[in-house]
Parts: sequence; structure tokens; C-alpha cells
Amino acid sequence: MSGGRPDGGTVVGGSDQPAGTSGASGMTGFKTLLRREVLRFVRRPRNTFLPPMITNVLYFAVFGVVLGGRIDSIAGFSYIEFILPGLIVLGTISNAFENASFSIFHGRWNRYIEEVLTSPLSNRAKVLAYVLSSALRGLLVGTIIAVIGVAFLWLMGTGIGVARPLYVVAFMLVVSLLFAGFGVIGGLWAEDFDYLTVLTQFIVRPLVFFGGVFYSLDVLTPLFRSVSLLNPMVYMVNGVRYGFLSYSDVPPNAALLVLSALTVVVILIDVELFRRGYGLVE
Repeated sequence: MSGGRPDGGTVVGGSDQPAGTSGASGMTGFKTLLRREVLRFVRRPRNTFLPPMITNVLYFAVFGVVLGGRIDSIAGFSYIEFILPGLIVLGTISNAFENASFSIFHGRWNRYIEEVLTSPLSNRAKVLAYVLSSALRGLLVGTIIAVIGVAFLWLMGTGIGVARPLYVVAFMLVVSLLFAGFGVIGGLWAEDFDYLTVLTQFIVRPLVFFGGVFYSLDVLTPLFRSVSLLNPMVYMVNGVRYGFLSYSDVPPNAALLVLSALTVVVILIDVELFRRGYGLVE
């Protein structure tokens, strides 16, 4: 499939008219699509849950135990405590993004997305089904990483609490929804599988690694600290870290407000792209 772009605002399957999704039939269609997308990754745990489990066991073993024992505490916290929130964010956003982008691109590639496009569901309902299912995968992976991190801390004879649970919940919901929304855009934009690899490996992950996962911004020079503040991942990582440790390099309330607004904007862009048929028509 070429993934060509339409010249104009062609509506491809569904509409945003109230009759499209109102009533029991509209809700049934939305639940059906959502259930299909959730089962798509739940039924393949070896592909969706096992890889991040193994990867994060290695992260905690190498960075938390081997190197962590040689690194002084950061802001009064052990190194493994400090990096845990960042690794949770990394796993959450990577999986939310990958799920949405792969699901939509795979549907385009194999042409079964046409069944969704010709359904009576509105574009809003279609986008929400993809976004919510992908965000759920991200949150599940984030929970798995948190459990692994707590297990390592317990083995090391220490532990970690959740200082501000509402912040943890709020930031985790926002960042998972945000990157699920970005994943929809990536899935519509990609013209082959290499595009998805480029987006994940050369854009998403580097931004996270330079987003304060393994270090505090306080150790940077003023110049590099200022540059780091342009990286949106800094605010996501520090927001979750604030929820766990009550410590952040940036104002958490302002970060949450900006990220929430960005999430709404990205999802609205997803809906508009579906309405225009971007990447969905030849």
C-alpha cells in the first residue's frame, strides 16, 4: 500500500454527525473496535510484555545495581530510586506509541483498516478506540516496570514509596494518551515498516534518554540545562518522578497543564487526519 495522501478533505468512512455514533449501535461499535485492539496485544504477551520485562531487568541490573553502587545518591535518593520513574515513562510512552502506530500501519498495509473506515462509527470514535487501547498497553507495561523496580529495591534491602499518588496517576494517564495520539499520526504517515523504526529508535527513545531519565538536570552546565528544557520528555519524566519521590527539576503543575493541553491538541489532529483520509486513501 502506498499510503498516498488525498488532495482535499475527503471523508473516508464514518462521519462526525451525531447519528453516526449515537445510541446503542454506536457504543457497541466503539466497544467492539476497542476490544479488538486490546485483544490484539493481550493475546501476544511474548511480543508485547516479555521484551520490556527483559529489557528493564537488564536496565535495573546494570544501571541500578552494578553502576548504581558506584554512583553517589542524587538529591538524597539512591540511584535506582532516581531512575525508576524515568524507566517507567520510557516503557509507557514507547509501548503506547508503538501500539498505535503499528496497529494503524498494519491495518493499512493489509487493507483490513477498510472495515473500520466503512463502519458507521464517527472519526472521533475510531480515534479514541485506537488511542485508548494503545494507552492501556503503555500503562500496563509501565506497571510491569514499576513492579520489577520495586522487586530490585526489595532485593537491595530498601524500598520506594509513592509520595504523591495523584500526580503519578495524572502524569501517567497524560503521557500514555499523548504518545498513543502521536502513534496514530505515525501510523498514518508511515509508508513502510522502516518509517516506524525510525520514529521509535531515532526520535522517541533518544529524546527520552536525554530527558533526565538517568541524571538530574542539576548536574548539567547552564547551557546544556537550558537546551534540555526544550525537550518535552524532561517534563514527563520529572512529573512522574515528582509523584514518586516528591522531587522534580521542573515545576510539576505547569508541566501537567502543558502536557494535558498538548494531548488534547494531538488527539484533535488525529480526528482531523481521519476526517481528511490522510494516509488512508490511495
